[in-house]
Amino acid sequence: MKPQLLKVIPNVSQSFSVRRDTVPYVNNHWHYHPEVELIYFKEGAGTQFIGDSVQHFQSGDVVLVGSYLPHYWRFDDVYFKDNVTATADVIVVHFNADFWGDMFLNLPETTLLKSTLENAKRGIQVKGKVKSHIAGILNSLLHAEGLNRIILLMEALAAIGQHSKYNHLSSMVFHHNFEDTDKDKINAIYEYSLANYKSQIKLNEIAEVANVSPNSFCRYFKSKTRKTYTQFINEIRVGNACKLLIENRINVKQICYESGFNNFASFHKFFKSITGKSPLSYQKEFLMENNHGN
Repeated sequence: MKPQLLKVIPNVSQSFSVRRDTVPYVNNHWHYHPEVELIYFKEGAGTQFIGDSVQHFQSGDVVLVGSYLPHYWRFDDVYFKDNVTATADVIVVHFNADFWGDMFLNLPETTLLKSTLENAKRGIQVKGKVKSHIAGILNSLLHAEGLNRIILLMEALAAIGQHSKYNHLSSMVFHHNFEDTDKDKINAIYEYSLANYKSQIKLNEIAEVANVSPNSFCRYFKSKTRKTYTQFINEIRVGNACKLLIENRINVKQICYESGFNNFASFHKFFKSITGKSPLSYQKEFLMENNHGN
């Protein structure tokens, strides 16, 4: 279950890279790299995998991913269909944590930047109105030149560090075995799970996808992810339910079955255990924040 090492090649005249992606399939696989990644989803929605975290992502999200932390954003299927209005629009920044020199982050004035990058090792999901502020900075960074590029990047990282409303994504115990040789298995498991989570995936099906025996799959999966496959698939289902709750187009019982749960009681139980809120509380909180412009 090894993620793929991705080589990020910046412009030779620049110390870090900034790019805009307008297609949903760029780096559409489980990967990692030594560079820290700051990403803003101007347009787009799907399922986000960071370390051992699985959740829904949507337009407006800002995420900071630390060095060597495996990650993968899988856009919803609608973004891959022809003749649809759904479009992807993403700004991505890659930089080495020490690109400004060995001593810079040890200065007393840069304590905030250092702690922000330290927290990014578990992945940071930025929350609240600061997202729009960082989005503006990244839009400017796309066209900036010279010293202003570094100033804008520092401003974005400082805004994340100064803002208390962010969530760590990956758990403290997550550790990926980079020596593992079966690097394609995680992609196969994720892709199959995302395509079939609305149905009841049988053990022999997913074991065949991973190319291991049914008897060893559960032990294998938990040893690599520190969670059971049942927990993993329920996180995907809850992520889909979060998306549908945010869209507010169908009622909660319909969302339950649309997300692959067999009954409302189990849906409510798993939703609350994963998000810390009931489905209706989650929806109400999102709609209130959205109405207040946060």
